Amino acid sequence: MKAVNRMWVGLLGVSFACTVQLCAQVGTEVPAVVPGAKPVPMEHIKVHGTALEGNLEGDAVDRDVLVFLPPSYAASKSKRYPVVYALHGYSIGAEQWSKEIHVPQTIEGAFATGDKEMIVVLPDSKTVHNGSMYSSSVTTGDFEKFIARDVVAYIDSHYRTIPERNSRGLVGHSMGGYGASRIGMKYPDVFGSLYIMSPCCMSARGGGPANDTLEKAVANAKTPEDLAKLPFGVRAQLASAAAWSPNPKNPPLYLDLPTKDGVVQPDVLSRWAANAPLAFVDQYIGNLKQYHAISMDVGDQDNLKIDAGKLHDILTNYGVANSFEIYPGTHTSAVADRFQNHVMKFFDQNLCFQSHCRP
Repeated sequence: MKAVNRMWVGLLGVSFACTVQLCAQVGTEVPAVVPGAKPVPMEHIKVHGTALEGNLEGDAVDRDVLVFLPPSYAASKSKRYPVVYALHGYSIGAEQWSKEIHVPQTIEGAFATGDKEMIVVLPDSKTVHNGSMYSSSVTTGDFEKFIARDVVAYIDSHYRTIPERNSRGLVGHSMGGYGASRIGMKYPDVFGSLYIMSPCCMSARGGGPANDTLEKAVANAKTPEDLAKLPFGVRAQLASAAAWSPNPKNPPLYLDLPTKDGVVQPDVLSRWAANAPLAFVDQYIGNLKQYHAISMDVGDQDNLKIDAGKLHDILTNYGVANSFEIYPGTHTSAVADRFQNHVMKFFDQNLCFQSHCRP
């Protein structure tokens, strides 16, 4: 990532705090195949996003979703299962996310080593600028409700789930970790346990000199193909603007940039800051206390560990039970291992595997 793009990330609050390679989520270490693991079937479906209808960006309303079913699902016709919803990071979709966490292999490995069977769902939230930020915007659509309402409702109506909050888990990595924290804070009526992996974009950034690099790059892009060729950091800024500073009166991108004519726009920065979980978490402490369990993890070589630690401290200070682990690794190096041996184990221990569980 070029220095100027790093400056924009630091200045304007995206706080991905990683290189292009890390943010693209590559270089993961694959856990060994567990001998005798039973195969986990995968279904590739489309889910209609009622919450995404009419989005000004023209992003797809019918979204790809990957569903991983337990080995016993086909044979056990009357059995119902809890569901884990796993959110991908920025610049990738559900398909690439499945390769980064090496599913179904890691799900198979988790079941083979003793975790109880559950359904795992990977919804796709990639947009024209490579990421929805799992936010609510007229420009991108309401991806909060898409995940918490549309996807959950579809899965409950088409699969043998246990349709109760205590039997639903939410997890995400990087931008998905941001999404898991954001959606988790707002929808405790939907999910019962929450796992946040290496979350990006947690804190607001401010100050520093004005820089019109983003503004110039957008002005020089005449077609969608031109936008697709913009540097990674610039596209991340556009995704953030589409999610956090939408403007239905500002075509063709329908968003407000953090600068105008080279001058920083404080009102736009304020709107971005309002979308930082560390800025709004205090409003949702009551909601977070409703969770059966909350866990967070991050690599010791990942700069995102600072803000993740701050979230852990805030929750702890408010008396919200949560666990936090800094493990050896980078932003992505251990994500597959973490998914198999920690995320799945967490939900095995904290989801309800029978109907009518106690709150």
